[in-house]
Amino acid sequence: MIDSRRCNNSAKICVFDLRQSAGNEIFMKKIIVIICLSLTACGSPKRETIVDAWITNPDRLTLFAKVEPILFKEKSSAASVIVIDTTTRYQSMDGFGYSLTGGSAQLIYKLNERDRSKLLNELFRSDENNIGVSYLRISIGASDLDDHVFSYNDLSLGQSDETLSKFSLDPDRTSLIPVLKEILAINPDIKIMGSPWSPPTWMKDNNLPKGGSLLQKYYSVYAAYFVRYIHEMKKEGISIDAITIQNEPENPGNTPSMLMTSAEQSDFIKNHLGPAFKDANVETKIILFDHNCDHPEYPIAILSDPQTKPFVDGSAFHMYVGEINALDSVHSIHPDKSIYFTEQWTSGKGDFAGDLRWHVKTLIVGAPRNWSRNVIEWNLAADEKFNPHTPDGGCTLCQGALTINSTTNEITRNVSYYIIAHASKFVKPGSVRIATEVIDNLFNVAYLTPDGKRVMIVVNDNDASRTFSILHNGLYATATLNSGAVGTYIW
Repeated sequence: MIDSRRCNNSAKICVFDLRQSAGNEIFMKKIIVIICLSLTACGSPKRETIVDAWITNPDRLTLFAKVEPILFKEKSSAASVIVIDTTTRYQSMDGFGYSLTGGSAQLIYKLNERDRSKLLNELFRSDENNIGVSYLRISIGASDLDDHVFSYNDLSLGQSDETLSKFSLDPDRTSLIPVLKEILAINPDIKIMGSPWSPPTWMKDNNLPKGGSLLQKYYSVYAAYFVRYIHEMKKEGISIDAITIQNEPENPGNTPSMLMTSAEQSDFIKNHLGPAFKDANVETKIILFDHNCDHPEYPIAILSDPQTKPFVDGSAFHMYVGEINALDSVHSIHPDKSIYFTEQWTSGKGDFAGDLRWHVKTLIVGAPRNWSRNVIEWNLAADEKFNPHTPDGGCTLCQGALTINSTTNEITRNVSYYIIAHASKFVKPGSVRIATEVIDNLFNVAYLTPDGKRVMIVVNDNDASRTFSILHNGLYATATLNSGAVGTYIW
């Protein structure tokens, strides 16, 4: 009879005490060998571990499709080998998703209840059949992808309301708030970031939604406006995880928009917004900049102010100008502050293959490799004419991840849908980036998920197909990607 009492937890092997004669010693040794061969924990894995693979090809013949799994084996003939190092770990991830603009919400809410529920479950439910979007960015007031300009405190010319007695979320109650409530019923843990395109016009020096600057005499009122917004959204059951101070503070050309220098932003945070959040016990994160990668000195200057820095969680970036390694340049100087990637569009005149390759290489791979905790594409939905948008300064070619036909409500999934899906479905919030190297133009990023899985996203930036191996724990999983194709590998 066998009595298993002494086990080596690190190797997962039990030493058996045999109650037979000494002649059974050979039998005991055979049992130990069999157990060891059946466990991957006895050093490098000895069994063939299955790796699930999801592929998008630039010719669109394969669109985020689960293909034949690959196996870890002891040998590989591939010239390109990507080594996974789970012991070297970087930032944890908050999520991947889209900007839910007012226009996006308007189009989604117009769908009948059954179709809307089906779509929202596809986008936001985290399971085998859906893509598990985990992060949303919304506008505080109108963005340029609303059908009209508004704030939550609009007044006639010459009026002001320093007590915010006329503050109201009513403009968002028609579609944005109802859609957010349906999303939260599906995914209560989704993170939501709010970004203003402009304060109420009476707070600005030009009294217009486009351009201009925030009048210093209204800095404290505008801080109270943020606090009020967060509290009122909370009453609706919507928690705002983070806010940025101003969408694209160096771009006065959108409708709406506002200019805000780094000195003005620092003053606003340290003397007004930060203290207002503290006094009101607001835990929403304050995030700087929210603009292009060509000016990392903007957030660096603010974070270098010792009075401002304690109020700030981190810096946010877009990528219409500059290089993605600007994120690392900010992190290297202020490693204690978070990095976020909050906006990138795809054009209605863009090329699927080119956009897929560039966005995955630069954002899905590049932003996290440069310390970003999230990636947000702009925007979730538009119609077939790239509406709605504001007049005289709204984006006229912004293609949604979804096209929702204004007449038929037919839904088309565009390139941004697949760009985000390759990450959002598998890289759950709390996943930690782990070490890999980019080799042979196989741009990649890898994660250890909260449930212990490994995920690697690869885009083949070569002009021809490429076979490569993933090396993990001494074993090789070999895959082939077409030129410009994207693969997500999970084991």
